[in-house]
Amino acid sequence: MTNSEITMDGSGDRRAHASLRAGPSEAAGRFEVSLHRSMEPLEAEWHMLDNLSGNSLHHAYQWCRTWAETHASDLALLRVTVDGELFLILPLEVAQGRLFRTARLIGTGHSNLNTGLFARNASAALTTPARADALARAICGALSGLADIVMLDRLPSDWRGDPSPLALLPGVANPNPSFQLPLLGGIQPTLAQINAKRRRKKMRISERRLAEMGGYDYVIARTSDEAHALLDTFFRQKATRFQTLGLPDVFQDPETQAFFHALAARTDDDLHLMELNAIRLRGEHDGRIVAVAGLSRKADHVICQFGSIDEALAGDASPGELLFYRMIERLSGEGVRLFDFGVGDQPYKRSWCTIETPLRDIVLPVTLAGRLASLRHHLVVRAKRAIKANRAIYHRIQRTRRRRQGKAFVGSAD
Repeated sequence: MTNSEITMDGSGDRRAHASLRAGPSEAAGRFEVSLHRSMEPLEAEWHMLDNLSGNSLHHAYQWCRTWAETHASDLALLRVTVDGELFLILPLEVAQGRLFRTARLIGTGHSNLNTGLFARNASAALTTPARADALARAICGALSGLADIVMLDRLPSDWRGDPSPLALLPGVANPNPSFQLPLLGGIQPTLAQINAKRRRKKMRISERRLAEMGGYDYVIARTSDEAHALLDTFFRQKATRFQTLGLPDVFQDPETQAFFHALAARTDDDLHLMELNAIRLRGEHDGRIVAVAGLSRKADHVICQFGSIDEALAGDASPGELLFYRMIERLSGEGVRLFDFGVGDQPYKRSWCTIETPLRDIVLPVTLAGRLASLRHHLVVRAKRAIKANRAIYHRIQRTRRRRQGKAFVGSAD
């Protein structure tokens, strides 16, 4: 059972408190949440939490700051303490919809790993549903009047063997898992996990077909100009792909493109926010980029944020598969221990990965409108899960997309 209250400090910031009444086998605890509308007051503590390996690089100070600056975000940053000790920074932004206001993790639409920024051993503070309820009440209290609902999308219940401190908060299973491949210190032991003979054969076929076109180079952008050029190529290739499939282009907004360009222009000491990799042709099509991938790295964990190929020129050579092979080959020898293909169930991810990570959406209604939004979210997620669970319907949708793609190729050849 919890007691909640809201107070205002001298600066006018809202602070929410939730006290947990102790049961016979439970120590009392007190969560306090302060709301901040700018990042600077939290910078020192934020960087401290950045350094902990269990916290996602998508919540790194520079990642969030870059997103906020390029998108003019309405920030709602929550600093959470338990019994006076720093427990969590929750970097949220508020979006105004037609019917309700949603507080989400900053840039979550382009995030492949959401965790929150927790202090070390934070799971020990949320061991019971009552404690989780106390935290939820404090979070909702701090956002009262600012948001109708808090939605923390695509959080793993555990990450690399450690349980998420938020695992007991109310939510719903996300229909899309994420996929990872352990790297075992070299390309041969890494490939041995996933049918090495077949994987090497596919690489040789790709290389042979590209050799018939004059050969290729595997390139990594080393300067800002190279990175910007590869990003622009990716945006063009991805726009063509989305148009072919009849899907909205999630990268088309100038703000989102500016965000990725800004990431690519900077490198932090231990946090490589954006590294552009590509397959570049030689010969008749010298300089033509036929595959692009953007990687982010924190310590021994690399996330592939996005990828694209030039299907009109070298699609039958599988340049994207070749690019993954070359990136994994390189990173296996550079101390990386986990290559993350990100969120979304695709055949190529399953062909590469030995780990499938289930994800949850945590949903905390703040107002009555938020409760209605929560119900809507649950219904949409369950419908998506039902479609994906019905293989016949899901395959029919996939076939329709492939037919659209085939028609687009025929049209481009005429």
